[in-house]
Amino acid sequence: MIYDIDKIRDEFPILHTQVHGRPLVYLDNGATTQKPLCVLEAIDRAYRTANANVHRGVHYLSQLATERHEEARRRVARFINASSEREVIFTRGTTEAINLVATSFGAAFVREGDEIVISTMEHHANIVPWQMLCQRTGARLRVIKINELGELDLEHYISLLGEKTKIVSLTHVSNVLGTINPIKQVIDLAHEHGIPVLIDGAQAIAHTKVDVQALGADFYVFSAHKVYGPTGVGVLYGRSELLDAMPPYMGGGEMIAKVTFEQTTYNELPFKYEAGTPDYVGSTALAAALDFVDSVGVEQIASYEDELLQYATRRLTEEFPEVYILGRAKHKEATISFGIGRIHPFDLGTILDRMGVAIRTGHHCAEPLLDRFGHTAIARASFAMYNTQEEVDTFISSLHRAAKMLL
Repeated sequence: MIYDIDKIRDEFPILHTQVHGRPLVYLDNGATTQKPLCVLEAIDRAYRTANANVHRGVHYLSQLATERHEEARRRVARFINASSEREVIFTRGTTEAINLVATSFGAAFVREGDEIVISTMEHHANIVPWQMLCQRTGARLRVIKINELGELDLEHYISLLGEKTKIVSLTHVSNVLGTINPIKQVIDLAHEHGIPVLIDGAQAIAHTKVDVQALGADFYVFSAHKVYGPTGVGVLYGRSELLDAMPPYMGGGEMIAKVTFEQTTYNELPFKYEAGTPDYVGSTALAAALDFVDSVGVEQIASYEDELLQYATRRLTEEFPEVYILGRAKHKEATISFGIGRIHPFDLGTILDRMGVAIRTGHHCAEPLLDRFGHTAIARASFAMYNTQEEVDTFISSLHRAAKMLL
């Protein structure tokens, strides 16, 4: 199949936006991706034709909304190859999904003196919930080191695994470094000790084929808005044996089987973890986004984005003697975190914005990682299926103009 970039770009209305009189060059895809027409239309169609609370009504609209919501769950299960849709929990995003596991798994299995293993490259969403669990229980947080290239120190990782380790929680792809971690190996090593593993797939889901059964993941989490879907919707995949053994995360409607003032019994999976009215509109839009990604092909997307990454990296390193790039891993997704000499990333991002180029600046919710490399802030360009080589050229030429002004 030919990768038709013009056809792809035509599906994203926002890409035709003018910013300060210039065509938008959107290179902040690591933060959120733009939405294709099929997603926008799915949201509009849901509100126009099937807006009713799910699972609770016998009337037509409720039944229709319920079927679309549950079909979306089945669609997610197929996309990640879960063994059953019962193992797919809808959340508000990656952050809530990790908090759910940290809270519920922690309540069931983590006690004082136990250990939780994460890595230096984690997003704050995969640090803070585990710190909070440690504060509640007296458990200890252990952190895997990384090397200068931004790769996991696997020997150090192995040394951290033991009888006290209750769970490993690791990013699939670093949102700063772009490093693609050897997830299958990480999981296998943990499983040799009987330790379950949670994988933060927020940065991987739009760029990498995810098969939770092949990986052996015990938990896998991601956000819809990172994979061309709507905001406010996310997914927690969990092995049913673990989800059954954990207590609910929140109480309320939907997650119950029977309520009395004396005692409440809980619903079966997946509803046990979905208290309250779900975002049944967002779930159907997520399904549309996954259909769109499949129509293009995840492998083709990854290959195309890698070409953009290599081209942009080559031009940066060849044309800017003072450039520094965080993350030189052998296996890397299309993200470049960089700086130029003494230019502050915020100044760089502000000037590029005036030229129509959107990049990310700051600590990217990964302060411990930046500390590891001696920085407090960094600029980041992250690519998606709809970016072009011409946009990379605009990005580089804008950097040249900014550097002349700021160096």
